[in-house]
Amino acid sequence: DSGSCRPKSRHVRHCHLRVIDNQNLTYLVYFRNFRMPLRLDIKRKLTARSDRVKCVDLHPTEPWMLASLYNGNVHVWNHESQQLVKSFEVCDLPVRAAVFVPRKNWIVTGSDDMQVRVFNYNTLERAHAFEAHSDYVRCIVVHPTQPYILTSSDDMLIKLWNWEKQWLCQQVFEGHTHYVMQIVINTKDNNTLASASLDRTVKVWQLGSPTPNFTLEGHEKGVNCVDYYHGGDKPYLISGADDRMVKIWDYQNKTCVQTLEGHAQNISAVCFHPELPIVLTGSEDGTVRIWHSGTYRLESSLNYGFERVWTIACMRGSNNVALGYDEGSIMVKVGREEPAVSMDVNGEKIVWARHSEIQQANLKAMPEGIEIKDGERLPVAVKDMGSCEIYPQTIAHNPNGRFVVVCGDGEYIIYTAMVLRNKAFGTAHEFVWAQDSSEYAIREGTTTVKVFKNFKEKKSFKPEFGAEGIFGGFLLGVRSVSGLALYDWDTLELVRRIEIQPRHVYWSESGELVALATDDSYFVLRYDAGAVQAAREQGGDAVTQDGIEEAFDVLGEVHESVRTGLWVGDCFIYTNSVNRINYYVGGEIVTVSHLDRTMYLLGYVAKDNRLYLGDKELNIVSYSLLLSVLEYQTAVMRGDFETADKVLPTVPTQYRTRVAHFLEKQGFKQQALAVSTDPEHRFELALQLGELEVATTLAREAGHTQKWRQLAELATTKGELGLAQECLHQAQDFGGLLLLATSAGNADMVRKLGDSAESTGKNNIAFLSFLLLGELDKCLQILIDTDRLPEAAFFARTYLPSQISRVVGLWRESLSKVSEKAGQSLADPKDYENLFPGLTEAFKTEQYLEPERRSQLPASAYVNIPANHERNAVEEMKTAEVSGRFHYRPPGVAPEDHLLTGAGDEEHSTHTIPQADNLAAYSYVLPPTQLPAAATAQSVSAPPPVTSQEDDDLDLDLDNMNLDDIDTSDLNLEDEEHSTHTIPQADNLAAYSYVLPPTQLPAAATTQSASAPPPVTSQEDDDLDLDLDNMNLDDIDTSDLNLEDEDDLID
Repeated sequence: DSGSCRPKSRHVRHCHLRVIDNQNLTYLVYFRNFRMPLRLDIKRKLTARSDRVKCVDLHPTEPWMLASLYNGNVHVWNHESQQLVKSFEVCDLPVRAAVFVPRKNWIVTGSDDMQVRVFNYNTLERAHAFEAHSDYVRCIVVHPTQPYILTSSDDMLIKLWNWEKQWLCQQVFEGHTHYVMQIVINTKDNNTLASASLDRTVKVWQLGSPTPNFTLEGHEKGVNCVDYYHGGDKPYLISGADDRMVKIWDYQNKTCVQTLEGHAQNISAVCFHPELPIVLTGSEDGTVRIWHSGTYRLESSLNYGFERVWTIACMRGSNNVALGYDEGSIMVKVGREEPAVSMDVNGEKIVWARHSEIQQANLKAMPEGIEIKDGERLPVAVKDMGSCEIYPQTIAHNPNGRFVVVCGDGEYIIYTAMVLRNKAFGTAHEFVWAQDSSEYAIREGTTTVKVFKNFKEKKSFKPEFGAEGIFGGFLLGVRSVSGLALYDWDTLELVRRIEIQPRHVYWSESGELVALATDDSYFVLRYDAGAVQAAREQGGDAVTQDGIEEAFDVLGEVHESVRTGLWVGDCFIYTNSVNRINYYVGGEIVTVSHLDRTMYLLGYVAKDNRLYLGDKELNIVSYSLLLSVLEYQTAVMRGDFETADKVLPTVPTQYRTRVAHFLEKQGFKQQALAVSTDPEHRFELALQLGELEVATTLAREAGHTQKWRQLAELATTKGELGLAQECLHQAQDFGGLLLLATSAGNADMVRKLGDSAESTGKNNIAFLSFLLLGELDKCLQILIDTDRLPEAAFFARTYLPSQISRVVGLWRESLSKVSEKAGQSLADPKDYENLFPGLTEAFKTEQYLEPERRSQLPASAYVNIPANHERNAVEEMKTAEVSGRFHYRPPGVAPEDHLLTGAGDEEHSTHTIPQADNLAAYSYVLPPTQLPAAATAQSVSAPPPVTSQEDDDLDLDLDNMNLDDIDTSDLNLEDEEHSTHTIPQADNLAAYSYVLPPTQLPAAATTQSASAPPPVTSQEDDDLDLDLDNMNLDDIDTSDLNLEDEDDLID
């Protein structure tokens, strides 16, 4: 009558039925006892040794386990990294209760000092503390929706606290006559809670009522723990007591429906798992027992040697279980986290198991007009198909989608996919479908594999190295301790043995490609069916004990952990351990999307171009993945460019760039340039391919400086100097333009560059441009305009002596603003000619070289012109003056008032300009510099010896002299009394001076000289080649300068 047993139920062959008084009840009880075990895998994820653990809790979103200790501390462990991430001291007494409050970022603790404390688990700061009870605080629970916490204590009370009302105690529940050990809120009714007490009772309460709704009695000793069943099908409650009994209660009928016996000591913790059909019980005997919640059969017993068990914690949506012991805490993972769900081959219907209920979601029944967005939950219509007689751990459609198999409890049942009608059943640890929809295989134990055809056993064999797992697909895979063995479905002959132990094997639809996924990587292999057939026909050595060596070729290995995967054509799509959707094609990995949680692939629907996934809560989401893109990439990898060209027009424009990146990685850059629609990508490709026209067009469209610079570099490499000039101009790269202009010998370009650089404030480039052109006046003006007056003064002294007085005047005026005395200390050569020997020759030489400077020689004449350091411009001037080819015109004298010799058509020239080829005739080898002795005046007698004071004033110590530090407060330059000696007349200064060697001024380029001059000294080279860009008078070290030393005076 209940419908639990159908005519074709697999259980009929297990049961010897005895009908008593024709009562179905007797039949059903007997039927349950033959249910197979769950066979849940249990893996330890964390082992944390510590002091005695009194309470554990799990965080719903972070990988954290909370443990409160008997020594007064609280630890938070990351169970993924195995690290202690947080630890703090609450008090020096046991902390018997601690819970997470994720919505407030809190940890709430209760301890033996009767205090409840609230900590922020991010900062570990205490947010609040108050005395909650008059005795030890035993338990704390958080209301799932309201701002409430409930506490129980040894004072026999339960209290309700509201944190939004400054932790006001809103209600007190009284009724127990002994310690209240634990309280728990009903997950199906948040206004109901149950409490366990050492008064041997379990009481059920209602929020708002101070008295219990009812009391459950039956334990012979104090009750330590209690929990509610999480499913909606049973109104059950579980309790554990010091009588070593675990009782299951029906709280609607208020009766005990089952008693679990087996523990040897007091029961300290009980828990209904919120996801799996199991009950967990912990005892002071050191064991945790796992019971089937349907049959109450003992499934497993865990003993990790950590002494007594004190607490157990589970969490909805997770298979993790936290355990607290005398010697620390342990976390285990029970069963598979991957949901039992499967999509048919057409992508229309999804079948999943929610506990023991089978449900179906129809993707075609979604509301019309709804816009499907990537990653958003789909509003699918769900239909209940019925209850499964076993607890489903896996569900899988066969290749044509007509049948679906449910596996669990060590058995399998094959149903029709439409109405869930039994088609076949049997015992098996694993079940896999073949590529042929009518063929499948099962694994019985670890030794036997059976193959079925049309639901009838076809063959059975025992693999040589055993069978720890089997895999379906194009070949039958059997995993053993030695590796993976692949067999032919029809003959069960060994095709190939591979020395890896995969967790999953994924075959492509064509059977040509296979992915073998291990714990930390996966391998992609190509299967050669033709080579296998040829080897079998040949026989002999072609088939070895490890199979046929030519059967597989390794295409690649990827170091990523595959969680779920499937093939679409030659593309392997998978989700990995870091929650990404990737696909592998031709050795390249392409990321489709990043996921915010763990998702599992269900299938790909080509006509919708969408990939469907589900999570543990059975929420269905989808992501767009164009089949045309996959087909194009597949064709490229196969080298079938004809097919690729046919597929390309079907690829939408917004996906062309993705395809172009793929082509680029494969080395097809020319095709990538033609396909890509991203200007940035096209520009990079054009540069790599040397496509100047394309790159120029893209650079003009973008207008980015960096692009013009990159293009200029390429154009220079290609010899396209005109394009390079345009690019450098667009990029405002004056340095590059100067290099280009000087390399090309283009004086007009240098002049334009100088003007442009000066107008835009690029003073260094402008200065160098005018210097190269010989336009020294402009160079000097740039130094003056940029307030580089010391450099301007030395530049004028070297190149434009006629401008010295003007520049020194500007320098004195500027320096006087800082220090009047320092400014007045600057000597103007016009006023103190005696301090600047050779100044007149310098004036003449400047005038002599001016016409030469203004003439421009072709760059081709460079090899015939002596270098500047090989010439002596002063001597050249003197020679020209003696020979009458040059006549000096003093400043202020008009040209017509002065005798001009050989002026020709050059009206303003004071001498004849020799041709470039004849310049060598007027140059000669520079003789060694001779310093003449000091000239004495016969008519002037030697001055009287100076006094000590006068000597101090005359021999200024320049080692520590700093003009900025001079105190001018008591100095009056107009007062003669402050002078220490009489200044001799200008005509007599020669008695105290030395003749300086001629100043070496850079001359215009001339033709070959008769012989090479001797190398100039280091001192002369420094005078000639002043580095004006980096020169700063403030940095000059005068510590070793002596004005009486001729060398220093020259310097």
